[in-house]
This record gives sequence, structure tokens and C-alpha cells, in this order.
Amino acid sequence: MTAPYEDFADRLQQTLDRARFVQGRGRTSALADRYAVSRETARKWLTGLALPELARIIELAKDFNASFEWIATGRGHFRLGVGEKSSVYQRLTDEESRLLDAFRNLPEPKRQLLVKFLS
Repeated sequence: MTAPYEDFADRLQQTLDRARFVQGRGRTSALADRYAVSRETARKWLTGLALPELARIIELAKDFNASFEWIATGRGHFRLGVGEKSSVYQRLTDEESRLLDAFRNLPEPKRQLLVKFLS
């Protein structure tokens, strides 16, 4: 028996790969921490046993600069614009892009602490 949402799980994995999100065994924990869900919920998303709620899919699309329609349905293109990086990324240096990617991969509480520290 195949997982009912296997296609979504494949697109989510592709999205995380493109964003250089944590690889391997730590991916489930990192995804769970980032979106404040249980490891079991994150595992179900990644294996196609469950879909995130609509608001969470929208959040995933925004966080990873991906097309909502593509992540949710597989229709359209991964990104809304032409090219692999958004116009914001095109203006950033490589170092700035890596820093932004690292920031986006932090769990929300750690993001808040970092912003507070830098402020």
C-alpha cells in the first residue's frame, strides 16, 4: 500500500533539498522544531501519511520561496519567478544568502532570540 499523500511528501522533500535544509536522520526533528509540531507529525508529512493544514502549506511556501500551487498540488513551477533564486536572493552576496538560509532553518524560538540579540 502506498502512502496517500506520497506526491506531496516528494515535493516537500524536494523543497527542503533545494533550500539545503537539514539532511538525513535529523530532517524530521529539524522540521518538527521549525514548525512547532511533533516529530510524528513531521514524519507523516515527510513520508506522505498526512498533509499539513492549509495555513502550514502556505507557511512552507513562503519560508522556502516556493510556489504554493506547486507544493500543494504539483501543478505549475517550483518558484513563481524565472530562475532558481528570487530577486531578493539575486541582490545578496553568497555569504548573505547562506546567512539568510541558516536563519530560516532555525526553530522559531531561536530566530526570536537571535533577532533580540542583534537588536
